[in-house]
Amino acid sequence: MLILKNCTKSFKKTKALNDFSCEFKHGIYGLLGPNGSGKTTMMRCICGLLSPEKGSIECDCENIGYLPQQFGAMKSLTVYETMRYFATLKKIPKSNQDNEIRYCIDLVNLSDKIKNKVGSLSGGMVRRLGIAQAIMGNPEIVLFDEPTAGLDPEERVRFKSLLRKIKNDKTIIISTHIVSDVKSICDEIVIINEGRNVVQGTCSDITSIGNEKVFLLDEEYENNLEGNYYVKDRISKDNKNYIIVLSSNFIEQGVSINADIEDGYLCALKDI
Repeated sequence: MLILKNCTKSFKKTKALNDFSCEFKHGIYGLLGPNGSGKTTMMRCICGLLSPEKGSIECDCENIGYLPQQFGAMKSLTVYETMRYFATLKKIPKSNQDNEIRYCIDLVNLSDKIKNKVGSLSGGMVRRLGIAQAIMGNPEIVLFDEPTAGLDPEERVRFKSLLRKIKNDKTIIISTHIVSDVKSICDEIVIINEGRNVVQGTCSDITSIGNEKVFLLDEEYENNLEGNYYVKDRISKDNKNYIIVLSSNFIEQGVSINADIEDGYLCALKDI
């Protein structure tokens, strides 16, 4: 169990966390929000790199795995040596380290690079190495900050498969601003903006926020829109230009279309 109660963390005049509260049980959570919304600060507070000025963090375990947004590794070490270094930091018994290292490296598809120096790896491979060190030692809580940044589509699929393999009896939090990264794997989603918990719920709960608020509209009517709305996309069809609009007001000239999780996310974010 992981509980954040009324946490506030400021950097000069900016409140990165602003009275933020949330409860995480076992399962996979997607932490969604725009850049600068407080996602990274929240994760750093959970793993003890930062301390909130107000509020509290209650955690019933000490074993936390963490992939930071910018994962730096010593370029002169090999992949195996790097993992051995993190295994030692995590106090994994030496007798278990080799098996644990090879297991985690295999999960992220880096077994063929295990003797290569980190400096020779591509950015995506370094990201996968960061994922491997985060899950090593079977931590009860795993924090991934932008884990799929730099990964190709095949490796994104592999990452989702990895989460399904390790999720039992764990709390896994994935911070991202890419909705597609979380919709197929997360049990719950937490939307954060300006350091506050905007809304928390299942994928269906988040999708429902956009119900009856998504319209396909001929672009020529855009100037007639009133109230709080958001133009999500612009498309061309049959030599005509259309916009997809999110609005809490019914748009008579538009065609109502089914909401997806991204629509619900944007409606929550834009207070539509």
